[in-house]
Amino acid sequence: MVHQRSALFGRLASQPNVLPSLLQCDFGRLADELESCKALRLQAVHWDVMDGAFVPNISYGGVVIESLRPQSDLYFEAHLMIARPDERLDDFIAAGCDGLIIHVEGNFDKRATLKRIKDVGIAAGLCINPETPVETLTPYFDVIDEALIMSVHPGFGGQKFLPEVLEKLRWLRQHGPSNLVLEIDGGINPHTAAEAVAAGARWLVVGSALFKAPDRAAVLADLRKVVA
Repeated sequence: MVHQRSALFGRLASQPNVLPSLLQCDFGRLADELESCKALRLQAVHWDVMDGAFVPNISYGGVVIESLRPQSDLYFEAHLMIARPDERLDDFIAAGCDGLIIHVEGNFDKRATLKRIKDVGIAAGLCINPETPVETLTPYFDVIDEALIMSVHPGFGGQKFLPEVLEKLRWLRQHGPSNLVLEIDGGINPHTAAEAVAAGARWLVVGSALFKAPDRAAVLADLRKVVA
């Protein structure tokens, strides 16, 4: 069955977006945190899925996402920081994810996995770590909807932004498909967001800067000024 919410990505892809990283929210109040995101007029959220193998930490999986899917109409983007996403793909499709992002560094068939994602009408994304050459994305340009650039080393929240990755965004803006959504994740705040947007980012994944702020609305207003 083709994913029923596939049109949502097409609408969101045409505009800049701030995506809160739920890794930094209160896990004991996930449903409330999703509701607060909607109250802030956010349209999408970013689920950081960690397996303790590809990255050191463990977060949540498809079961958690699936349990919260009926409670929210936000766009659910899952960033699969797991060793074998190809073996777990059905879990996240069944969970109701609207977009799935895998890592180019993984030891599995990336093209086949991306094609499976697209074949069910879900947006397919490919992510690279800070040390990975951006050119490794080139062979997959025909099967990806978005490219996610990590501006920290994956697996931990609250890290410092690595400005050297901005060149990857500049390269993608020049050499990537014109409709490729460029996204950045890690250490994003109003200051670093301005640098990322200037380099070409259209979607900003924001964790600590938003969820740890005493006034989330104020931080979001500053980010929207940057990304607009």
